[in-house]
Amino acid sequence: MTDREQIQATIQTYFDCMYESSADKAHAAFHENAKITGYLPHGLAQMSVTEFADFVASQPSGKEAGEPGYVEVVSRDIAGKTAIARVRDDYLGNRFLDTLSLLNENDEWRIYNKLFHVEGKAGTG
Repeated sequence: MTDREQIQATIQTYFDCMYESSADKAHAAFHENAKITGYLPHGLAQMSVTEFADFVASQPSGKEAGEPGYVEVVSRDIAGKTAIARVRDDYLGNRFLDTLSLLNENDEWRIYNKLFHVEGKAGTG
């Protein structure tokens, strides 16, 4: 697979972790030292990968509920063994714009940092 294809697969695993409420997929998508940071209505949220994986696993599965999944790669820029992807996705009734920084370590692309912004309700721009 090309770097672009591998990054796309990592982004899909990332989305699937939320859509399926899978802690295992969260750990597969993220580097062990990653941080997940952004603003929610109650203020700044900051999580480690383990905290994020535990949170995701504690939420109802959109897939099991029959909700439509939505993920769109807005942009992707690769520079050697680093990359940045902007991803728009629906999760827990909200539409997010995520900036994902990725690293290629041992020929595997994983998310090293997630910075998120809530754009509005799910299904809207």
